[in-house]
Amino acid sequence: MDPFIRHTGVSAPLLRINIDTDAIIPSREMRLVSKKGLGEGLFASWRYVLPDSREPNPDFVLNKPEYANTTIILGGNNFGCGSSREHAVWALAEYGIRAIIAPGFGAIFYQNCVRNGILPVVLDNETVQSLAAEVEENPQVHQLTIDLEQQTVTSFSGAQAKFEIEAGHKEMLLKGLDSIGLTLTFEDDISRFEQADGAKRHWL
Repeated sequence: MDPFIRHTGVSAPLLRINIDTDAIIPSREMRLVSKKGLGEGLFASWRYVLPDSREPNPDFVLNKPEYANTTIILGGNNFGCGSSREHAVWALAEYGIRAIIAPGFGAIFYQNCVRNGILPVVLDNETVQSLAAEVEENPQVHQLTIDLEQQTVTSFSGAQAKFEIEAGHKEMLLKGLDSIGLTLTFEDDISRFEQADGAKRHWL
């Protein structure tokens, strides 16, 4: 995964509350066992005119020209609730989303974001609404900057908000590590333990 240190990008306001994983990627879009191709199914029920078509719905935010190349989503509370399907995060990542800013997240979805290189940023609803209002004035120019090391979100006008994140999650994102990669950073310790345990219990 690509490390997340500092990112500046176009942000799309999608401020509905309780956006669940079936809305992020409907089950009908999960036709393959691999992650490849899932980005096309992202928000398919809202993004396309008909369920089985690829005709863009011009009213959906990600289809509007002013939100081209969106890499940050401004969401409503409880973003990513519902089922535990990791495909939702895979679809967001393949589309190019690097971060989601919302007042709250589904717990499993939050963990899946971290493990797949997407930064979930929790900010209060008033701050998210304020960022969205500024972005909407000129999305391609009024881009947001997220600095994970400093744990800040900075708007085009210079308004800055701090966010909290667990140290372990921060380390995974800064270093571009998934759960396996994080475990392998302790490879020397694991090897020493295995050798010592093997010497103690040689009959195993």
